[in-house]
Amino acid sequence: MLLKFAHVVGAMVILGTGMGIAFFMLMAHLSRDAAFVARTASVVVLADAVFTATAVVAQPVTGYLLLRETGIALSERWIAASLGLYLVAGGFWLPVVWMQMRMRDLASQAAAVGDTLPERYHRLFRLWFAFGFPGFGSVMLIVWLMVAKPSLGGA
Repeated sequence: MLLKFAHVVGAMVILGTGMGIAFFMLMAHLSRDAAFVARTASVVVLADAVFTATAVVAQPVTGYLLLRETGIALSERWIAASLGLYLVAGGFWLPVVWMQMRMRDLASQAAAVGDTLPERYHRLFRLWFAFGFPGFGSVMLIVWLMVAKPSLGGA
């Protein structure tokens, strides 16, 4: 029971932190205030390091241990689909972390000299925003698979 609880909490942390980060970055961006963007992005980078990264490491560990405990085969299609989606989510999340750090640095530099956010920041923000859909969508699908455990056809 404790293992399942840890796995569910990990999924909630990934979803909740992802949603919170997206909201706060968007609100800071819409302010167009370089200093506010820099402060917000600094907190976002820290939150990703402390919460998201921890949950991202814990999820496959708790998931594997749950499979062993429950006797569910790793070859179950919903498990294979979840693992594939986990790789997709990671493939979008890792560049997003780098983008957040770069946007933080660009905003900090602009704020230090009293300038507006540079075009490079805006390009990164648009890319960051676009990467959020497949990354976060993959996580949402994983949670659905985890809850529904569909057969997904086949033998």
